[in-house]
Amino acid sequence: MHRRILLGHMAAVLVAPPLWPSLVMAEPSGAGAHDAGGRLQAAREDWKEILPEDRYRVLFEEATEPARSSPLDKEYGDGTYICAACYQPLFDSADKFDSGTGWPSFIRPLPGAMGTKRDFKLIWPRTEYHCSRCGGHQGHVFKDGPPPTGERWCNNGLALEFVPRGEALPPLRDPGQ
Repeated sequence: MHRRILLGHMAAVLVAPPLWPSLVMAEPSGAGAHDAGGRLQAAREDWKEILPEDRYRVLFEEATEPARSSPLDKEYGDGTYICAACYQPLFDSADKFDSGTGWPSFIRPLPGAMGTKRDFKLIWPRTEYHCSRCGGHQGHVFKDGPPPTGERWCNNGLALEFVPRGEALPPLRDPGQ
């Protein structure tokens, strides 16, 4: 019985798509060198030099911050949530809701803002999503959200910054330049 479960998991991992080639990427935005999929060509070391260690771990090592640790979980002002690495706009505050999970949650991202891939780290498959511009890990999307999408885009607060409506968005960032 245990062998069958383990073999099933191993088979799922073996047929799981590779990390970046399976991402659904948007067209690149902003200046800088991009790969064929539209992602910035910045090396992880470049991001490590400009990001605080906790943000780097979440964005580029796919760590998860503790639930209820981010002040953005309870941020309900009018504005835009941007990638904490490259500053690409990711979510509009109108699409944020309180999921009760302890992480900022949204019903949908902005068009073209995210790439997705299958994640088997917890044995059962989940859909992980990343910023389409820099590839920074944001969180996971689940099918238990409210109408109209029925989706819950559960995001690490450390992977986001909030810009209140009326304030200028920061220019897109590329550490490789």
